[in-house]
Amino acid sequence: MKSIFDQGLPTPCPSPFNMAAYVMACAPEGGDKIALEIIGKNPDIWTYAKLDRAIGGVATGLRSMNLPKGARVLMRLGNSVEFPIVFLAAIAAGLVPVPTSSMLTTPEVDKICDEISPALIVADTGIALPSTPPCAVIDHAGLAAFHTLPHAPYEMGDPDRLAYIVYTSGTSGKPRAVCHAHRAIWARRMMYDGWYGMDTQDRILHAGAFNWTYTLGTGLMDPWAMGATALIPAPEVTPDQLPRLLRDHQASIFAAAPGVYRQMLKSGAKLDVPNLRHGLSAGEKLSDHIRDTWHDLSGTKVYEAFGMSECSTFISGSPARPAPKHAAGYPQQGRNVAIVKENGAPLPIGAAGIIAISHSDQGLMRGYLSTGWEGKVQNGWFLTGDTGVMDDDGAITYLGRNDDMMNAGGFRVSPIEVERALTDHPDISEAAAVEIQVKQDTTVIAGFYTSHTALDESDIFEYLHSKLARYKTPRLLIKVAALPKGANGKLLRRQLREQYEAEHGNT
Repeated sequence: MKSIFDQGLPTPCPSPFNMAAYVMACAPEGGDKIALEIIGKNPDIWTYAKLDRAIGGVATGLRSMNLPKGARVLMRLGNSVEFPIVFLAAIAAGLVPVPTSSMLTTPEVDKICDEISPALIVADTGIALPSTPPCAVIDHAGLAAFHTLPHAPYEMGDPDRLAYIVYTSGTSGKPRAVCHAHRAIWARRMMYDGWYGMDTQDRILHAGAFNWTYTLGTGLMDPWAMGATALIPAPEVTPDQLPRLLRDHQASIFAAAPGVYRQMLKSGAKLDVPNLRHGLSAGEKLSDHIRDTWHDLSGTKVYEAFGMSECSTFISGSPARPAPKHAAGYPQQGRNVAIVKENGAPLPIGAAGIIAISHSDQGLMRGYLSTGWEGKVQNGWFLTGDTGVMDDDGAITYLGRNDDMMNAGGFRVSPIEVERALTDHPDISEAAAVEIQVKQDTTVIAGFYTSHTALDESDIFEYLHSKLARYKTPRLLIKVAALPKGANGKLLRRQLREQYEAEHGNT
């Protein structure tokens, strides 16, 4: 029996279609219902009517700039509600937003501009811009002036046309521009029952920042498309304050990355969350220890999902169908998933291989901007680069990456990109970037390097911060006499990790 979970094709996306129109379809009926609460010292409440007016007004403002249809809008915004407003307004206006991490440095932003050729940049104060902006830049004040403009009509069209671009780290060390169609939001409906267990009366608290794509999708757009209420902590909120906010704001669903759950559980105290039904986790593997401790202290379960920037989540456990303890979950209803060889040939049930999703999945990207599919589509399957095993009933156990990609708080990071930054340092000869475990449920990026001179680590860190976003920068720097290599000269990153963890008791 082959490792194929084939459920047929789901209901096709309607046409004509606009992603932003779909997300805000509940706004006319929602009216004064709360769509968003930003919770913290200075709460900020957005009703469906207020949110819809802002999105429609900004769409009108963007159209008034006479940008060509499909022009790219580079988003250099911080952790504020302007992030989802601009994202949806650009899509409503027929433009293509390119959301980026506010932590990126000027050299990193320069590379993105070279690839996407933006027609407009929308930026907050204090966030790195390209060294020479190639187009007009709108600041926060300019956006605020757009909020009160008349609501623009939605630009309708083929659901397969380009809607937005997001960046993900590539194994080559060059971040890749992932191109998503308008239909991507329609495909997220498969998460409603397959992962969320959410309905219109839910209050979903997502612990991420506005400008993280996990928050944008799970924490904002999906609740709004359903007519539920989204709760987002203000930037100053710390993980230890989240249990109180869950209680005080009557959150019924909580979503976060595993690292946030871990920090919330540090004290070992019982969590008083009477309205909470369950939690959601994605971004990196959730450990059994965190899952079990959360259940013991909160009395609720956490449902995990597996996905990627190229297709969001497509394997998950849910309240309707919890995953077996060993497994990441089941393919969501409407998803066709397989475990395959490198040539796309399905493997037998129980055999380890590459996790793949059907090339016809409505949530799958349109390809990478400059490099197409990069050979990742084989025999009708898109190969994720992650390995797993499928059980007889379709449950999939995640076994890890089949390359050396690292995970930093839910962001995938290429070791090659970090290594290039390290070896650019004039006194570093060779370098290797490796994700290592430093204690239970905690991993960090470590930079191993060789040098003929004694170096001040603080100087190296300062140098790296000028080259890399903070989440890409190694947390540890370790000087070694030599880096391990195979007979063909290939760097053996796994050997470095295993040796470090063995010596430090973290196996």
